[in-house]
Amino acid sequence: MTKPPLLNEPILEPDLPIIDPHHHLWDGRVPARRPAAHGFDKVIEMSPRYLLDELLVDTSSGHDIRATVFVECRAMYRSDGPEDMRVIGETEFVNGIAAMAASGIYGSTKVAAGIVSRVDLMIGDAAGAVLDAHVARAPDRFRGIRHSGPWDADPIVLGPLAGRSAPGAYMADAFRKGFAHLGPKGLSFDAWILEPQIPEVTDLARAFPDTTIILDHVGTPLGLGAYEGRQEERFDIWRASIRELAGCANVNVKLGGLAMSFCNLDGFLSEPRAGSERLAAAWRPYVETCIEAFGPERCMFESNFPVDLGSCDYATLWNALKRLAAGAGADEKTALFSGTAARVYRIEI
Repeated sequence: MTKPPLLNEPILEPDLPIIDPHHHLWDGRVPARRPAAHGFDKVIEMSPRYLLDELLVDTSSGHDIRATVFVECRAMYRSDGPEDMRVIGETEFVNGIAAMAASGIYGSTKVAAGIVSRVDLMIGDAAGAVLDAHVARAPDRFRGIRHSGPWDADPIVLGPLAGRSAPGAYMADAFRKGFAHLGPKGLSFDAWILEPQIPEVTDLARAFPDTTIILDHVGTPLGLGAYEGRQEERFDIWRASIRELAGCANVNVKLGGLAMSFCNLDGFLSEPRAGSERLAAAWRPYVETCIEAFGPERCMFESNFPVDLGSCDYATLWNALKRLAAGAGADEKTALFSGTAARVYRIEI
């Protein structure tokens, strides 16, 4: 596994309890890409394997990670059976890892205390049975689903990303018929889209005000392809969309994912590796805008690991997030680092 060298920064506020509400687990290859004017000029293997051992190396790097939430990444789907039900394999896989961690043999971190899996909501009312099957496989940990909807007309933006969405997925009638089954079952919805699509999440939240929605990665600001070099120009558009979305009381936002290639912010695949101060400076406008719009009680810091490995190691990432919260009060820090995640994903620490 290729990983960036550790910077060995001193751990900031090592006693601050953290729930990491967004990480993945997989056994496969995931590329990290550096954008260039005509495609990608650098490809590295970030993490061909990221399972319990790799995650525990990260969560034991000095920060007080009390619990985590797994978010779907199309891992370990069943190889046979009805097509719509093959996604259940991911919940079974992660629930097994969570049970290993819960034994206490591997330390005190409650790995995957919450599980967010996937259902293809485009199957409409049939989604209800798939949701029930997820719950049956992990009744103590299954919390909801993510049906990613990223789309852009510029093919460079998403590149070879598997599972790209059709345009306007969250607006489709079939999707919303499937979505309607979440709220009555007490399940949440993680929305991963790209910045121009944030208004679609707002429309969805207004249509289903009783369903908890979590916007992943501050809405994924873009800096690739047609958006390269236009982050400053696009910022006001992104901010207006975020403020409009924040008017929906059922929406929460994850503060992170800004180390991804899609954003192409300062620090991505930099050589030498970027330190936490440099990363915090690049991420600050987006994080502070979200906290101002949503309030700390609806915001949660996330690692998005191992995807964010393209910019930094796990310890440096949490140092950067702590720098961003340096001026917050004790109650605000609790909300940002653990309280909001505990409430949204029903986790006790």
